[in-house]
Amino acid sequence: MFTNLILNTDSYKASHFLQYPAGTQMVSSYIESRGGEFPQTLFFGLQAFIKEYLLKPVTTADIDEAEALFAAHGVPFFRQGWEQIVQQHGGFLPIEIAALPEGMIVPTGNALVQIRNTDPQAFWLTSYLETALLRAVWYPTTVATLSWQVKQSIRQSLETTCDNPANELPFKLHDFGARGVSSHESAALGGMAHLVNFMGGDTVVALLAARKYYGADMAGFSIPAAEHSTITAWGREGEADAYANMLQQFGQAGKLLAVVSDSYDIYHAVSEIWGKQLRAQVESSGATVVIRPDSGVPEDIVPEVLQRLYAEFGGRVNSKGYKVLSDCVRVIQGDGVDVDSIGVILQRIQQAGFSTENVAFGMGGGLLQKVNRDTLHFAMKASAMQINGAWRDVYKQPITDAGKNSKRGRLAVIRDAGVIKTIREDALSWESNLLRPVFRNGELLVDDSFETVRARSNGQL
Repeated sequence: MFTNLILNTDSYKASHFLQYPAGTQMVSSYIESRGGEFPQTLFFGLQAFIKEYLLKPVTTADIDEAEALFAAHGVPFFRQGWEQIVQQHGGFLPIEIAALPEGMIVPTGNALVQIRNTDPQAFWLTSYLETALLRAVWYPTTVATLSWQVKQSIRQSLETTCDNPANELPFKLHDFGARGVSSHESAALGGMAHLVNFMGGDTVVALLAARKYYGADMAGFSIPAAEHSTITAWGREGEADAYANMLQQFGQAGKLLAVVSDSYDIYHAVSEIWGKQLRAQVESSGATVVIRPDSGVPEDIVPEVLQRLYAEFGGRVNSKGYKVLSDCVRVIQGDGVDVDSIGVILQRIQQAGFSTENVAFGMGGGLLQKVNRDTLHFAMKASAMQINGAWRDVYKQPITDAGKNSKRGRLAVIRDAGVIKTIREDALSWESNLLRPVFRNGELLVDDSFETVRARSNGQL
């Protein structure tokens, strides 16, 4: 929709080329999460930005458009600088971006990305890109981190209550967030970030993004599912017929189908319609019917639904002493679910004597939309400049907020006795710098697959 990279910035950036000291040749900046809601970040999304925006050259037409817009807008425009990029670099940005491997779990307070210009005449370009680059990193990284944190909660509960937690985990959190985000691109990036951790999601554009940017043939999966309109279309008196139709249409052996069942009375639907009227059909179908409550207080509703399903369909007690429903029924909770409520619901399920394997969760706005740049206190700051051939430190240290102190110098990230740390690049000795060049002067230097990113987040690489 808006393809001109020159205009992918903030207005005040257009005047910054006039604000640096005379003799400035290089500006080096970094991106970090300074802290916030979680102690770690799952770094993800930079490769998508590079492929979408940085592998296409800036053109003279882009310069003309930007010049006209900024003139009318009331801010200066550095036409000469952009023309030099077109004439001397073919329109490709003379910058180098180094970054940690995507999928890596990193304690907050560490540099995730470092960027510098490669052409001394383009010293102004590093910070000009802050708006686009920071947005490209903070949003998918924050969603991936939130999803990863939920994954740890579910993993712990499964390990306590389930015989085979590894098999259960990949489909325990489903992305319901496409309709609740602010844009199609947000749905793509956020949904894709979630799929780094889990295999389930209904955000179709996330599948396209994972395929386009990370080469994933199919990054996630879903199942046939009812919504209230398809159930209430049958009328209250036809509720059982609506459920029976779902079984008839999708109830094949070995398949799953999800049916929202709270349109009128969730307890009547579970105990009477599913548990008595349709029990034989459910059991004989060979399918698994996933009952979806969608109203009420989740930590109260879910255990009650589990109790009623167990009373009607039976089940077994696993080796850890927790009840497991008959294979023909399960539950998915998608209403009132966020990073905090999931922990409460899991605790109540366990207190009721049920294994976590009986339940999956769906998150919508809580997963893809209820995050912002301050969720993990993301910032991009200049830390070093080369002026007249000499590098010098650049930093901020406001007396009113020590949390906004910035790093100094060219940076490196190392693993020291298993602990990830950010140090000065000139302090490197034998350590490997985990910040690896991923883009330079229009060329993508690293092209990770989605499976590689997933494996890193699982600690397999």
